[in-house]
Amino acid sequence: MRAIQLNRFGGPDVLDVVEMPKPEPQTGEVLIRVHAAGVNFFEVLMRGDRYAVTMVFGVEAAGTVEALGHGVDISLAGTRIAAPLFASKRPFGGYADYVTIDAKLAVPLPDALSFEDATALMVQGLTAFHLLRQSPPAGKSVLVTAAAGGVGSLLVQLAKRQGASTVIAVAGSRAKLDLALSLGADAAVDYSTSDWPARVREAAGGAGVDVVYDIVGGPMTAASLQTLAPGGELVFAALGRYAIDAADLEAMITRNQSLRGFALLPLLSADGLRASLSELFQLAAGGQLAVTQGGRYPLDRANEAHRLLEERRSTGKVVLIP
Repeated sequence: MRAIQLNRFGGPDVLDVVEMPKPEPQTGEVLIRVHAAGVNFFEVLMRGDRYAVTMVFGVEAAGTVEALGHGVDISLAGTRIAAPLFASKRPFGGYADYVTIDAKLAVPLPDALSFEDATALMVQGLTAFHLLRQSPPAGKSVLVTAAAGGVGSLLVQLAKRQGASTVIAVAGSRAKLDLALSLGADAAVDYSTSDWPARVREAAGGAGVDVVYDIVGGPMTAASLQTLAPGGELVFAALGRYAIDAADLEAMITRNQSLRGFALLPLLSADGLRASLSELFQLAAGGQLAVTQGGRYPLDRANEAHRLLEERRSTGKVVLIP
C-alpha cells in the first residue's frame, strides 16, 4: 500500500510517498480501506521539528472494513466506520491506503454522512464537543477564536445549540467572518485589526465576554484576555502554544478571572468516545450540524494540504483522499 511517511523534519516537501506492506489485523482488530484521512494543524507543527523521526502521519481516518482479525464480529465486514486512531494504542497511520484499529474503537457511520465529514468530526468535533462540556456556554456570552477553522466552525454552532446568549467569532478575513456568521455567530470581528479586543467587548455589551475558547494560543491568548469580563473564564485548548506570562496571570487574579486548561485525550474513555462521536455523526447526518470542508487532496499531495494549513489559508477541515 501507499503511505505518507515522515523521515526528517522540515517543510511540507519532507512528506514522502512510500510503499509499505498492507497491515494485517491482529486479534480484535479490523483492517480499514481508508476513504478519507484528516489533516491537522498540530501535524504541521510536528512536521517542522528539528530532529529525525520515521512516522506515518494521520490520527483519524474513515473508510470501509476490508478484513477482520480473530474474534471480531463478522457483521462488521464491509461496513462504513470511523477510525479514531488518536485514541488507540497505535495513534498514527491514517495517511495511507489502509490502517488497522481495535474493533472496539471503530464507530459506525450513518448512511447520510460522508467519509470526509466523519473525518472532520473526530479530532475537531470531539474537541468542540468536550470544550463545551468542560465550560458550558448556556446563558453566557462567548468568544470563539479561529472561528472558521475545523474546531471553531463546529464550536460556533454547538455553543448556539447549547444556549449561549451571544457567540462572537474572530477570524482573519472577510470570507472567514462571513462563514462564521452563516453558521450562527451573533457577531464577527477581524483579529487582523489593532482594535479587535475593543470591538469584541462592544459586541458583548461593553464589559466583555464571559468565556473565551482559545484554540489558537500564542499572542492571541494575551490579546483575548483583553476581551474577558471580570469573573470570566479563559479556556486554553492550544497545547504547545502557551504564551501568557506572570503579569497576565496576576492581572487575571485582580479581575477574579480564571484560566482552565483543556486536553482532549484524558477525557476520552472507549465508551465515551463512541457515544460522543455517534452523537456528532447523527447531528451532522440529520442536518443539525454543518461540517465545513476546507480542501480535499489526493494522498500523494499531502504536502500541499500541509502547506495550505501552514499558510493559514484553509477554512474548516482539510482531508486526504487515498
